[in-house]
Amino acid sequence: MTGGITNFYAGGNTARGFTSLFDSSMQGLERVYALQGGPGTGKSGLLRDIGAHMTQQGYDIWLIHCASDNDAVEGLVIPALKIGIVDVDGTVPHIIELKLPETVLQYVRMDAAKDAAQLSGRSSDNLSLHNDISQAYEHAYSSFAEALRIHDDWEAFYIANMNYGAADELTETYSRLLYGDRRLEKQSRVDHRFLGAATPNGAVDFVPNLTEGLKRYFIKGRPGSGKSTMLKKLAAYGTDHGFDVEIYHCGFDPNSLDMIIVRELGFAIFDSTAPHEYDPEHATDEIVDTYARCIKPGTDEAYADNIRVLKEQYASQMKQSIQFLSQAKSLQDELKQIHAEATDFSVVERIKNDILQDIVGLAAARS
Repeated sequence: MTGGITNFYAGGNTARGFTSLFDSSMQGLERVYALQGGPGTGKSGLLRDIGAHMTQQGYDIWLIHCASDNDAVEGLVIPALKIGIVDVDGTVPHIIELKLPETVLQYVRMDAAKDAAQLSGRSSDNLSLHNDISQAYEHAYSSFAEALRIHDDWEAFYIANMNYGAADELTETYSRLLYGDRRLEKQSRVDHRFLGAATPNGAVDFVPNLTEGLKRYFIKGRPGSGKSTMLKKLAAYGTDHGFDVEIYHCGFDPNSLDMIIVRELGFAIFDSTAPHEYDPEHATDEIVDTYARCIKPGTDEAYADNIRVLKEQYASQMKQSIQFLSQAKSLQDELKQIHAEATDFSVVERIKNDILQDIVGLAAARS
């Protein structure tokens, strides 16, 4: 039987800069292979190949995607074996520093496959591209920050017309509905992730994959209508009662939440508004309307002109931000090409096979 694949992001290009949640996804693992080496050394392909092999052997895996390259992955976790593999050496500013004191970190030097002499002849090109890439990301993050400022102004109209008592009642209603009086006598595990990301190709999310087979609650509303606050309170209620909770942060503003999942109770509740807007497809899907329940009637109409201007400004600013990410991606592709031309991929294949053989051996020792 083929194993399942859970797709998500653990790093994001956000309005608060590059944000990494990798440590959370690596918690509880006994061994993590940390791939070191610059771009173009086949790390993403290595991760995909090992993941494919392990799913063919019946293992479920987590595939952690790269927010800066739509075709790349930068992490793999095999939960049943408590094993992970992570690309820790992305292009600046995406260096991942793992802080896992109770985990065996095994560093794998992918640079061993590179011809150092050939690369030294392109050192000036490498340095120039690194600088240009860093600058493109700085522009992107500055642009996202401006988009967040506009979004805050947009939210302000709804916050000013918020019925906080009604919001508390709505949250309490769903606390009872989702959890009831159930409690598990154990320490909760909390996984912090991103369900989607701002990428060079625009907003991308994995909501259908992450919520497959679950009872789904689609939160509809407006910016500032209490969606994230509701999710934070529902997540806290779950952890206080011993349930494992997957907390999915907003890929635009990581201080906000987009979704929580409690698989022990079989439900997902998420912010189903742009850029990850979905409508019910299954008989068990339900809508939670925070605008209708928590915002003063007529707010949309009363501030229609102001909101329309802010929505247009926000859309324009986000488009500019994505253009900077696309520019960074083009520069990264040039850098990858330089390194790929200096890489002996037969060595990369041997490295992959060594890791896979090691994992298979650890799996056999567990059985």
